[in-house]
Amino acid sequence: MREAGGGFQMNDINEITKDLLGKVSDWNGEYKGAYNIRVDSTCAGRQSSDNIKIYSKTDKPGLDIRIAPGTKGETVSIPACVTHGNVDDLVYNDFYVGKNADVVIVAGCGVHTENGEPARHNGIHRFFLEEGSHVKYLEKHVGTGKGIGIRTIDPVTEVHLGKNSVLEMDTSQIGGVDRTVRKTGGEVGEGARLFIRERILTEKDQQAETDFSVVMNGKGAGVDLVSRSVAKDNSYQRYRSVVIGDAPCTGHTECDAIIADHGKVDAAPELCAHDEDASLVHEAAIGKIAGEQITKLCTLGLTEKEAEDVIIQGFLS
Repeated sequence: MREAGGGFQMNDINEITKDLLGKVSDWNGEYKGAYNIRVDSTCAGRQSSDNIKIYSKTDKPGLDIRIAPGTKGETVSIPACVTHGNVDDLVYNDFYVGKNADVVIVAGCGVHTENGEPARHNGIHRFFLEEGSHVKYLEKHVGTGKGIGIRTIDPVTEVHLGKNSVLEMDTSQIGGVDRTVRKTGGEVGEGARLFIRERILTEKDQQAETDFSVVMNGKGAGVDLVSRSVAKDNSYQRYRSVVIGDAPCTGHTECDAIIADHGKVDAAPELCAHDEDASLVHEAAIGKIAGEQITKLCTLGLTEKEAEDVIIQGFLS
C-alpha cells in the first residue's frame, strides 16, 4: 500500500467539480479531517489524519482507509466526481474500522455531462467493522448537466460487522441520475446492528434498481432497512430485499413508494428464517399521493403542482 499526501486547493478544480462536491458532500471550500477527492478517475487531493490513514491500492484503482482502534469524533470524506462525458470510472474502496472506533464517513458521488456522451461512476465499497465500533455512513448521488448522455451511478456495498458493532447508512439519490443499480450485501455478527435509510427520486425515463441481501449469523444481530422512493413521469424502479436470519436475531425491511404520472415500481421483500428464534418482518406500500393531501395544501394557496412537490419533499426528507 502507498500513502499519498498533498493539499487540496480551490484553484485546483473547476466550477463543475466545486458544484458536485457541494451537492454530494456539503463541501464549502475545505474538508475537516481526513479526505480523498476523486475527479475523473484521478486523485485531486488527499490528507490523512493521525488516526485515519488513506492508502492507494497497488493492484487496482481505489483506496484502503484504515481507522485506528478507539478513534472518536472524526470524519473522513471520500467524494467522487465525473465532470464530463466519455468517462467510465471504477473504484474499489475498503474501510477497516478498529475496535471501539466511532466515526463518520462521507462518500457521495456526482456525474456530469454536457453532450451526448455517457458519464458513469461505479464505486465498490467494503466495510470491515471490528468489535464495538460504530460508523455513520453518508452517501448522496446526483447527476447534473444539460447533455443527453446517460448519467449512471452503480454502487456496490459489502458489509462485515463484527461483534457489537453498528453501521448506520444514510443513502440518497435525489435527481439527475438516469440509470442506477444499487447492490448491498454482507453479514451481521453477534450483537451487531445494520441500519439503512434509502431515498430515491426518479423522473423522466430514469431507471433505478435496488438489490439488498444480508445474512445475520450471530446471536442478537439486527437489521433495519427502510427505503422510500418516488417514481415520476415515465420512470421505473425495482426493489428487491432479502433478509436472512441464521441465528437468534431481529430483521425489518420496509419499502414505501409513491407513483406519480406514469411511473412504475416493482417491490419484492423476502424473508428467510433459518433459526427458531429469528424474528423477521417486512412491509411494502406503493400508491399515489392521496387527493385530500393535495386539496388541503391547495386551500393554503399552493397550486396542485406545488402541493405535490411539498408532499414529495417531505416524504423523502
